[in-house]
Amino acid sequence: MVNIKTLIFLLAIVLGYVSVLWLQQKPNKTFSPPEPAVACPVISLEETITPVLGTKHFVVAAYADNRDGRRTRIIGIINRHSGVKLYCVFCCGNRTFFNTTAEVQQHSDHFGFPYVTTDLLCETAPVCKSSHVMVRGPSPSAGNGARFLPIQNQHQQEDEFPYEFTVCISNLFGNYNNVLQFIQTLEVYKILGIQKVMIYKTNCSQTLDKVLSYYKEEGVVEVIPWPITTILNPSHGWNYAKHKGDLHYYGQLTTLNDCIYRNMYSSKYVLLNDIDEIIAPYKHRDLHQLMEYLSSQNPKAGVFLIENHIYPKNVFDETGRFSQQAEWKNVPGINILEHVHREPDRKEVYNPTKMIVNPRRVEQTSVHSVLRHYGESYRVPPDVSKIVHVRVPLQGQLSKEDLIRDTKLWEYADEVIKKTNEVIKRVIESES
Repeated sequence: MVNIKTLIFLLAIVLGYVSVLWLQQKPNKTFSPPEPAVACPVISLEETITPVLGTKHFVVAAYADNRDGRRTRIIGIINRHSGVKLYCVFCCGNRTFFNTTAEVQQHSDHFGFPYVTTDLLCETAPVCKSSHVMVRGPSPSAGNGARFLPIQNQHQQEDEFPYEFTVCISNLFGNYNNVLQFIQTLEVYKILGIQKVMIYKTNCSQTLDKVLSYYKEEGVVEVIPWPITTILNPSHGWNYAKHKGDLHYYGQLTTLNDCIYRNMYSSKYVLLNDIDEIIAPYKHRDLHQLMEYLSSQNPKAGVFLIENHIYPKNVFDETGRFSQQAEWKNVPGINILEHVHREPDRKEVYNPTKMIVNPRRVEQTSVHSVLRHYGESYRVPPDVSKIVHVRVPLQGQLSKEDLIRDTKLWEYADEVIKKTNEVIKRVIESES
């Protein structure tokens, strides 16, 4: 008969063996011991797309994210068909490397394209006071041309922010040249209380580039280089079956997510809309009053969905009130003050939305809604706020009489005309 000491001894061996197996099955909790580090080669914040050496993947930026544990979140662009395991290498404050396995979270919206916006989550060890991180593939070497991303959002606050409202413009591409609408839209933004507009730029016309420089000097615009066409063949649309390419719409989903994290602790609210869209309050003077009202009525909401409404650019105000601006004749682009007729709702069609978000409540976003977030979302009634979107019509069969006259933008016309003329005089006319 086996005595009790023998049983205890055997049980201890079994428990020890099981513990080892369990640890081996949890790579995100298992860290390799620190190894000596040389000086970490650092990537500039101006470099926004970096290849992961030895893989088909790319990384964009790294952010400290302690909302659900002590982690570093790296936004990347991942080839969905490549199953290569990825690792985070932290460059520690005591000049050692610290390795851990990355948890790969591909975003659910990829629309069939081979590449998808992805979060790489790596747990941060308390002993490694790291300010930089690198992503690598199976190769253990941290050298050979690899460089480290600065970890942003190290200092986090919840109450006071440099900006109340920031607009994220996902990308400028195709040598964008809608200069007049761009200037008018930014001036409306400023009237409504927008303090910063962050723009991801692939390319634009020389004239618009000068306008961007003007607003950068003014402190309103921040331009993030987005050279997506140099590394991939991005799609011109959202549907892979129709538009083909490597990645959805010039990487729009990646830039929107990156913009949220870049502004997470610098802006109280972030607006996610296109450059030709204006989120306009219809019952409040400005965005500050609008959000004071919405947040007080919906204290658990961190995402506010605003309906998009189309104002056809081929339908003009019959009075011609704002069509005779001599200073605008030689400026390319649409005069939004001339287009005050809105397409009616269609009962069988669900109006798409864009968003005003509390960035600290968002984990992942798509274009028209968030994918993962904390708290609730609220769809704002269109009589409270709607998007004024001057563009090609969606209901082109409608006559002018079928459209709804909506002169909301005229409320800002005097200031917009004055400021637009100033920009044209300083930027465009001075160059001619």
